[in-house]
Amino acid sequence: MEGHRDLERSIKVRKVKSAFVLFLSFLTALYGIFWLFWILIDVFSKGFQYISPELILEDPAPPGEEGGGLRHAFVGHIIITSLATLMGVPIGIAAGVFFTEYGRFSRFAEFLRSMTDSLVSLPSIIVGTVVYAILVKPVGHFFGLSGSVALALLMLPVIAITTAQILKLVPDSLREAAYALGAFRWQVIKDVSLVAAKRGILTGVILGVARITGETAPLLFTSFNNNFTTYNVFEPMATLTVTIFIYALGPYEDWHRKAWAASLILTLGTLAFFILAKYVVSRKR
Repeated sequence: MEGHRDLERSIKVRKVKSAFVLFLSFLTALYGIFWLFWILIDVFSKGFQYISPELILEDPAPPGEEGGGLRHAFVGHIIITSLATLMGVPIGIAAGVFFTEYGRFSRFAEFLRSMTDSLVSLPSIIVGTVVYAILVKPVGHFFGLSGSVALALLMLPVIAITTAQILKLVPDSLREAAYALGAFRWQVIKDVSLVAAKRGILTGVILGVARITGETAPLLFTSFNNNFTTYNVFEPMATLTVTIFIYALGPYEDWHRKAWAASLILTLGTLAFFILAKYVVSRKR
């Protein structure tokens, strides 16, 4: 009888602790959601009224004059981010495959994975300075391709670690079945492991692209800025984030309005990318 009472008392204590932790988690989530919606509402209210076709289709007007747009920043941002994605995604996925499929029992691979884990939280400005020292300084001037390299280095660890973790969840029985049918290792990885983990890998790619979309610091050290539209990645190239930074600190009210409008477009673009990616994942599922 006494043991039964102790058991009931223990269950009640666990329920109270569980409810308390759940309540704290709810408050934490509510706190984050509040500030998220506050930022979204603030950006929308201050930027929506200044969005126009001219903002996207026209080059900027001379400083101090109203009018013009930010075509140079939109073009540069798309080019630099696209090149970074093309460089970072294949290398990141390949690194994740190496960690899980080839180096699962290797100390060297485990060391590399630990280093990659630490790089996930590396401040972006450090990556910018490293790329500046390796690429920009020897060349003698800023250029857009160096900005893509810096962003690719930022997204690579995120994709690599996510890919490795997802591939670990693929049951070994699937691999063993493929080996039993006479498949080579590369065929098992391509047709079994990657196919089974494709949704999780896509999620890692989404996180990696989201990691670099709003970066400013590494671009200040690499691609820097340009007041004119250019498609040459070996010249200084403007981006939305750097242009927003410069315009927000500028002395002209027209610059401030354009900065708010560009911030809203960048936010909506990132949100649309997330929605599209989630839709693709759900369709594949």
